[in-house]
Amino acid sequence: MTNLNGNIVANTDASLSVSNRGYAYGDAVFETIRAINGKIMFWEDHYFRLMASMRIMRMEIPSSFSPEFVEQEIKDLLEANGLSDAPARVRFSVFRKEGGFYSPQTNDVGYVITAEELSSPFYLMNEDFYEVELFKDHYVNSGLLSTVKTNNKAVNVLGSIYAKENDYSNCLLLNENKSVIEALNGNLFLVKDKVIKTPPLTDGCLKGILRGKILEIVKKLPDYTLVEESISPFELQKADEMFITNVIVGIQPIHKYRKKEFGTAVAKELLTKLNVLARLS
Repeated sequence: MTNLNGNIVANTDASLSVSNRGYAYGDAVFETIRAINGKIMFWEDHYFRLMASMRIMRMEIPSSFSPEFVEQEIKDLLEANGLSDAPARVRFSVFRKEGGFYSPQTNDVGYVITAEELSSPFYLMNEDFYEVELFKDHYVNSGLLSTVKTNNKAVNVLGSIYAKENDYSNCLLLNENKSVIEALNGNLFLVKDKVIKTPPLTDGCLKGILRGKILEIVKKLPDYTLVEESISPFELQKADEMFITNVIVGIQPIHKYRKKEFGTAVAKELLTKLNVLARLS
């Protein structure tokens, strides 16, 4: 079942026009959300990021889009799919209504919500060997738009194809200044001695929900120093650990980059604290 503009319909009936602006121009934003037993994790963070994304894209936010309304729309869909007592992945997409070409005829929006079951209610540590490489064919431009989850994901798609063709688990993306900003599907963290480092939003990395939660956790740990600074590709092989974060997998440790192999001790420590934080959200 799918929620299409407030109506829960069978997936086969949830059709969008070929003139839909999300399809035609990538004129859409979305949130990927994790729900556990009908409870939406980090809901306030997701809601305000969605509203901020719509404002940046100059979309008209409907007066009905209160936190309570949007949350209930998601919960109704979870119930319709039999996922009220299960872990689930939810995608909430908002698109500008059709009309016009590059210049839209309206800033009014429509939305579609989908949900599917996840395998575990908790964040688990993936111990499978995980190797990454730089994706250098295309760059992400630093700036405000790169921090927003829009449908314009050509670099991520091409990077994913490159990773698959070359047997890498993931790729790391660069901005126009050749700084490493993130992975294809999440934010990047480096650990060197007792310093945990991640790129700043001004470099063009996504303003990830889990990125924010890891920052909260690390700031409370007296044994570690948190640094938000640009990361040079030359730093990667000097790190003790590297890991990727996103709201679905939690923390994904990187085991190898080129000739360097990495530990996972800090990632495991943070994952434990993240699961505690998730239960309290």
